[in-house]
Amino acid sequence: MRECPNQLGSKMFIINCKNYEEIAGEKIIKLAKTAEKISKKYKIPIAIAPPNHLIPLITKFKILILTQHVDDKKIGSTTGFMIPEILKKSKIDGSIINHSEHRIPEKEIIRLIKRLKKIKLKTVLCVKNVNEAKKYAKFNPTFIAIEPPELIGTGRAISTERPTLITNAVKAVQNSKNSTKLLCGAGIVSGQDVEKAIELGSKGILVASGIIKAKKWEKIITEFCEALV
Repeated sequence: MRECPNQLGSKMFIINCKNYEEIAGEKIIKLAKTAEKISKKYKIPIAIAPPNHLIPLITKFKILILTQHVDDKKIGSTTGFMIPEILKKSKIDGSIINHSEHRIPEKEIIRLIKRLKKIKLKTVLCVKNVNEAKKYAKFNPTFIAIEPPELIGTGRAISTERPTLITNAVKAVQNSKNSTKLLCGAGIVSGQDVEKAIELGSKGILVASGIIKAKKWEKIITEFCEALV
């Protein structure tokens, strides 16, 4: 597994690339190289979740690599599915689970958290509200990322639009009395948005278009890291 500054430090910075054209082909290399440089400078762990076919292009960089989705299917004759144990052997660090654009049933979420934990892969479980955060925190995923779907991609940050959602989710996760940490996402586009999220108790951020669609990746990633320090 690649070494990454402060891998499970007090803050976490995850970039979900989705399937944006801005990272197509070898463009993802520039993003990974930039993230590695800034991660090292600020000692903030940065994880990138690229489209699956682009993962081999960035495994040489000292950043965390996540898949955008993983399936609770068996090893073997399961064409087209992402299998946890195969990801582990491919030196992937973990996976996003249950993103609002790829929701899965409750039973599958619970099985995947347990399955990934067993093979020591990180789990970033996305939830849309406090009730879901409370429900799944007891299964001890590595991170729970709260993202109200109505704010995703809007530029209207959860930390300013729905601050009580973060504080209530923080309490829900803390009440589980385990190692799960709360992240937040949706509409985060500035260092000020990040700083406010941290003030409200979030242990990091999960972002997509706020980074990927920015004109200057180095500038915006630096701005976010400075807010996380």
